[in-house]
Amino acid sequence: MSDDLLVVDDLHRHFVRGPQTVRALDGVSLRVTRGDFVALVGASGSGKSTLLNLLAGLDTPTSGEVRFRGRALTAYSRREIARYRAARVGMIFQSFHLIPHSTALENVELALCFGPLRGAERRATARGLLERLGLGDRLDHRPADLSGGEQQRVAVARALAGDPEVLLADEPTGNLDAENAAMIANLLRDLHRDGVAVVMTTHNLDLAEEYADRKVRLEYGRIAGDAE
Repeated sequence: MSDDLLVVDDLHRHFVRGPQTVRALDGVSLRVTRGDFVALVGASGSGKSTLLNLLAGLDTPTSGEVRFRGRALTAYSRREIARYRAARVGMIFQSFHLIPHSTALENVELALCFGPLRGAERRATARGLLERLGLGDRLDHRPADLSGGEQQRVAVARALAGDPEVLLADEPTGNLDAENAAMIANLLRDLHRDGVAVVMTTHNLDLAEEYADRKVRLEYGRIAGDAE
């Protein structure tokens, strides 16, 4: 069996804004294999987040394709793409995107609603994920009562709820201070060592150099470098 999880083939994503066409991605090809920790680096507007959204199935390409284990995401039905996002890939965002009126436990439980677990089993799984990330004493806290680092750890627990093969992290340390940024980066590295492939966008070149196995540099929607 091939080690390829995600294959990006001549991917284009263009946006029409008035009389102009913005080429957010302009012919990107990339492979993400089991065991990869890939950092997508580049300036704002280079296409990093656009690429991550396409890998997650949150957007569709203008042309080209993203394949997961050999099958193009554009061939998935709406139900299949929902299952893909629920179980195959986990997504972490810079802005956490937690439900403000729900507790940490409820935020993670919600991500488990799309799987086979029910009732007490779902709650126990969510509790276990949060305890694994050092949040056992924050289960009943709402996002406003958590620090930035704690909120991001809840977001990581939510992303892990479906036991994904790939973790997609969009500037996961961008809103955190140095101490919490290092904590999240170390957590991603631990998850990678446990067998989860990680694709992370970041502006922080030092972070990419220290934690990632591969640095893929994007410029103007194209790959300008791919190195270990």
